[in-house]
Amino acid sequence: MTTEWIPEREVTAEQATHLIGARFHDLRGAPVRLLATGWDNTVFLVGEEWAFRFPRRQIAVPGVEREIATLPLLAPRLPLPIPEPRYIGEPSADFPWPFWGARLIPGHEFAAVRPPDEHRTAIATETGAFLRTLHDPALARAVGFTLPFDPMRRADTPSRAAKTSTRLATLARLGLWQPDPTVDAFLAMARDQPPPAGDPVVVHGDLHARHLLLAPDGRAAGVIDWGDVCLADPAVDLSLAYAAFTGAARKAFLTEYGPVPPARETAARTLALNLTATLAEYAAETARPSLLAESLTSLHRAVTD
Repeated sequence: MTTEWIPEREVTAEQATHLIGARFHDLRGAPVRLLATGWDNTVFLVGEEWAFRFPRRQIAVPGVEREIATLPLLAPRLPLPIPEPRYIGEPSADFPWPFWGARLIPGHEFAAVRPPDEHRTAIATETGAFLRTLHDPALARAVGFTLPFDPMRRADTPSRAAKTSTRLATLARLGLWQPDPTVDAFLAMARDQPPPAGDPVVVHGDLHARHLLLAPDGRAAGVIDWGDVCLADPAVDLSLAYAAFTGAARKAFLTEYGPVPPARETAARTLALNLTATLAEYAAETARPSLLAESLTSLHRAVTD
């Protein structure tokens, strides 16, 4: 397995039970079960009500600290639910990193549901409205003062285009991707484009098909996993408009969100390709067929209208 998603520490349900019960007496004895894993965090459901996030790698710890500091400021200002840390676990001898718990946001990952394209319009409208609010410059002035500026350089169009070509070559070697002239031509163009210009805003930072939750009725239920929250160009989040939606759904997203200048659109499409190629490789190596299928389809969506 690729080393970038092998955990440095993987908390078990038994360990989580001990860590949570030792710090939060009102949760002692509550049932604890694994809810989800990513390459940076492991999430447990506690008492069928609370979602606890434990970092799996040292590199994720600054993101956990940003979540703890920033999400309580963002939550009341946004039109969709996001996690709001209620229980904060400090580093200790039995676990060296911070962790936290928030009330569970009920829903299923967009990538697990995989609604048909023709059923995505309402989701796109709600997501466009959510990002319009998140990207409001007034919000950046109110809560963004402690956030770093695009630490992963995700709005750097030439750099992301080059990284994406490398990812796609890996997918091709794995037999998961047939080179697509349209994708290759887009990436060649993007490598010569400057990053978008404009004032930075608060961004989720890693907004993809695992981090948008859907309710049973198929509507947007919430946005999770804010470990990459930062200040950056809006293109960093607008990648979702090009990875998850096409046709009427994308039009609905952009109608709700507002105009996207050409350089920002290029950056967003480039990042959509980069994130979905990465997710496809991760999904293949960790046996996540729904995520793999959604990611491979998203590679084509990202360069079509």
